[in-house]
Amino acid sequence: MGYSESAERLKTAIVKAIEDHRITRDEYDEIINIATEDGHIDPHERALLSELQEMIEDKSVKLVAK
Repeated sequence: MGYSESAERLKTAIVKAIEDHRITRDEYDEIINIATEDGHIDPHERALLSELQEMIEDKSVKLVAK
């Protein structure tokens, strides 16, 4: 089973945002917008968002202002 186009875009945005172990508020907002733009968060998108949230919570990715 393939992933949705928005899930692939979401994955790309997350990978790009965490390459340096930092994510800006703008990058985070863009990621949320991609996930919700079609009005549905599919299981793959949900898993990606959950992984990102875990990385932020355990501080392996730092949420920064800019």
